[in-house]
Amino acid sequence: MAAPLDALVVGAGPTGLALAAQLRAHGATFRLVDRCLDRVHESRALGVQPRTLEALAGLGVTDRLVARGNPAMGLRLHLTRRTVSLPLFDVGLADSPYPFLLFLSQAETESVLGEHLAERGVTVERGTELTALEQRGAHVDCRLRRRDGTRETVAARHVVGCDGAHSTVRTLAGIAFEGHAYPQTYLLADLDVDGLEPGAVHSYMTADGMLFFFPLGSPAPWRMLAMRPDDVPDGEVTLPLLRRIADQYGVRGHCLRDPVWMTAFRLHNRGATHYRRGPFFLAGDAAHIHSPAGAQGMNTGIQDALNLGWKIALVCRGAAPPELLDTYGTERVPVGRDVRRLTDRAFVVATSPHPLLRFARARLAPRVAPLAVRATAPREWVFRTVSELAIHYRRSPLSATGVRRPRRGPRAGDRLPDLPRGLQARLAAPCWHLLLTGPPHLWPDRFLAPVLSGRAELVTVHRLDARGPWPGVAHGLLRPDGHLGYVARGTDLAGLRAYAARWLPSGSTP
Repeated sequence: MAAPLDALVVGAGPTGLALAAQLRAHGATFRLVDRCLDRVHESRALGVQPRTLEALAGLGVTDRLVARGNPAMGLRLHLTRRTVSLPLFDVGLADSPYPFLLFLSQAETESVLGEHLAERGVTVERGTELTALEQRGAHVDCRLRRRDGTRETVAARHVVGCDGAHSTVRTLAGIAFEGHAYPQTYLLADLDVDGLEPGAVHSYMTADGMLFFFPLGSPAPWRMLAMRPDDVPDGEVTLPLLRRIADQYGVRGHCLRDPVWMTAFRLHNRGATHYRRGPFFLAGDAAHIHSPAGAQGMNTGIQDALNLGWKIALVCRGAAPPELLDTYGTERVPVGRDVRRLTDRAFVVATSPHPLLRFARARLAPRVAPLAVRATAPREWVFRTVSELAIHYRRSPLSATGVRRPRRGPRAGDRLPDLPRGLQARLAAPCWHLLLTGPPHLWPDRFLAPVLSGRAELVTVHRLDARGPWPGVAHGLLRPDGHLGYVARGTDLAGLRAYAARWLPSGSTP
C-alpha cells in the first residue's frame, strides 16, 4: 500500500493553488482536487494586495502577476455636485517592494498560479469530488468520486479544505460556520461603459449607497458593483436594469453596453469556529467569508495558505514538532476575525439605511472627501491596514524575543520589511533564514555551529553588516513565510539555541 500523502488539498481556487505551490516548494507530497471541470473565467476578486505580492514572491509568481495586472490606479469619487480624485496607496508603503494595489482579475491570478504548478509537474485533478473522510490512526481515508463515476480512496496525513463557503471538508470535519447574511441584494456585471475615464476606480455615492466601476480589461473593460434599490424587485439581471440603477446613482453620459456576465447575489459575514480539528484544516472562504470591501477576501485566503503550507511540509519531514501546526489557528484566526470586523464596518457605512449614515453619505461626504487628500496620517493607517502589511503574529507561541530586544526595527512576529531595498528578494528562498547584523567578524562559522548543527538543510545564514533590518549588532530567525520568529540584540545566541531546539529539532530529515 502506498504511503499516505502529506496532504490532500480540496479546492483549486486561489487559496488551494497557493497552498499547493508552497507544498511543492517545500517538498511535500500532496494531491490537489476540485469538483469543477475548469477554473473560473469570471473576474470575481479584483485586487492583489502588497502583502500578498510579497508573500508570493518567494514562489516566483509575483513578477508574472504584476506583468498581467495594473499597478497604477486612482479613485474617482463622484459626489452630488463634484468629483474628487483620491490617490490610492501613495503613502505608508515605503517598506514594500510592491507599494500598490494590483488590479488583476481572479481568473488571471488563478491562471498564473496554475501555470506555475504545471511547470513543476503538479496536476489539478478537476472533476473530482471529496465525498467522505474517515480518520484511521495517523492518516485519513479520503473517498473521491470523479465525474465519470469512478471512485478512489486516498490516504493522507492532513486534509485542507480550500473549497469555499459551502466547504465539504468543513462539513465532514464537523466545524461550525457562524455569522449572518446581509439583507441587501447586490448586482454584479462585467461590461463596457462608454466614456468612463480609464485607469481609475469610479465610485458614485448617494444617500442610498454606493455604486462602483472597477477597471478590468478582460473579459470586459469594467466591473460594475451596485446594491439593488429597494424599489427594484428581485428577478433576472438585465442590461436595462443595470442602466436604470446606474441612472439612479447619478451616472450621467456613460452608456452601459455589451455585458459578458451579470448576476445577483447576497453577502454573508461568517467564520469557522476553528481553523483546525485534528488532521483537518480550513483556509480561504472555507474559513471566513465577508463583504468585498477593501479587497481582502482572496488575499486573506492566499495568506492562510502560505502560513499553513510550510508548516505541514516541515512537520511531515520531521523538521518541526507537530505543535507547529497548532500555530496556524493561533495566528490566522485573529486575522480572519479582524478582516470580518473591518469589512463589516465598511459595508455598514456604505450601505446602511440608518438616517444618520444616509445623511453622512449625502451631506457630509462631499465636504469631507476633499480633505482626505491632505490627511496623510489617516490615509497611511488605512492603506497599511488594507494592504495587509500591518498583519503580525506577535502573540504567537512561534514568536520569541531574546533577553535584549533591538531598540528599533521589526519585532518577533512582524513581517520583514523591505528595508534596505532588496532585502526581501535576498531572503525569498523557501527555508528559514538566520539574519546577522553588525561587523562580519562578530559572526564566525564556529560561533554559529551550535545553532546550525543538524539544521544545515533548513537554515540559510545571511551576514548583513550594517544593511540589516536592525541598527547595530542583532540577530533574528526569519520564517519561511517572511515573518520573524526570533529577534534579539547582541551576539548572545543562548535564546536562539533554545528557540531552534524548540521549533527546529536538530537531526531533522532534509
